[in-house]
Parts: sequence; C-alpha cells; structure tokens
Amino acid sequence: MIITVAAFKGGVAKSTTALHLATYLQTKADTLLVDGDLNRSALDWSNRGCLPFKVADEKQGVNLVKLYEHIVIDTPARPDSDELKTIAKGCDLLVIPTTPDAVALAATLQMVDLLKQLKTNYRILLTIIPPNPNKAGEEARTALEQAGLPMFKSGIRRLAVFQRAALEGVPVNAVKDSYAQIAWRCYAGVGKEILSN
Repeated sequence: MIITVAAFKGGVAKSTTALHLATYLQTKADTLLVDGDLNRSALDWSNRGCLPFKVADEKQGVNLVKLYEHIVIDTPARPDSDELKTIAKGCDLLVIPTTPDAVALAATLQMVDLLKQLKTNYRILLTIIPPNPNKAGEEARTALEQAGLPMFKSGIRRLAVFQRAALEGVPVNAVKDSYAQIAWRCYAGVGKEILSN
C-alpha cells in the first residue's frame, strides 16, 4: 500500500503524520518512509535518534520500494497542480492533514477542488486540535463533514509530546512522558482506519 501525505499549507503536522503512520504500519509489515519534503524533516528526525522503519530520500526510495509492503511518502509543502496530479496518481490513499484554523482549512478546500478532477482516493485528517473548552476542532470537523468531504474519524490532538519525540528522534510512542500513549493512540486510530478500508 502506498500512502502519500500532502498539504497546501505548511505547519499542519504533515511530516509528523507521515512519520507516525509509518510507525503504525511497521507494526503490521515492513514499511518504508520516503522523505520527499524539501526540509527533509523525516530524515532529520531519524538522524537524531532511532526509528522503527527505514527512511530514504526520493532517489534511494526508487530502488527500495519493491522491498517493502507499505510505502509512506512525505511530500513537499504546497505542491503545484502538476505536482499534485503526480502525487495523487501514484498512491492508494492521499492523506491531507489540516489544522482547524481558517487559513489551513481554506488551503485544504483548494486542494480538494483540484483533486475532484483527478478522482483520487483521499481523506482529510484534522491535526493539532486544541484541547477543550476550545471548540475549533469540532467546528472544523462539522464544516468539512457538511461539505461532504471524506474524513478520518480519528483526529490528532495538540500535544507538546510530539515536539519531544522530534527532538529525541523517536516516534511519540517511544517517549517517556505521561501524554505519549495518548498521542500515540491518535495516530494508531488513523492507522487502523487506513487498514480497515
């Protein structure tokens, strides 16, 4: 299965999502994360510590894909329409992370408009959802569902433990922190939804 993570806006936890989906999929079968982000966030993350799956750039990835059951691709932020076509055609599922703020949601809707012409299998993932009593996450979910857009039931909470994981160079489930398992359950829920479809 090839899962691509893409977004029209930076700062929506795109690389964090790619990395944690790869972590989840690795628990089921050998998984490769192809870091196509210009910032090389996933490669930097892996160089700081130890990840339970292989990370490669696009050039290495081309030679490695046949060795893996699951491929997760982290893409450059803000792909243009031609890049988006290539990204959309080359995967089984396109995961679009978005934060619940107006700017990110507007960028997500722009991306979805372009995808409609491509008949792509995609789903939107709400990320960096603020804690209660803030209702931004619920309001964004309601708006996207009312627009008839495919969404993950799971959402990713805004938790500082994700930053700790990045600094330590490990997935969040390997961080010694009381919030680590809460954070991991967010992504494990997404992983289960992907594999159950």
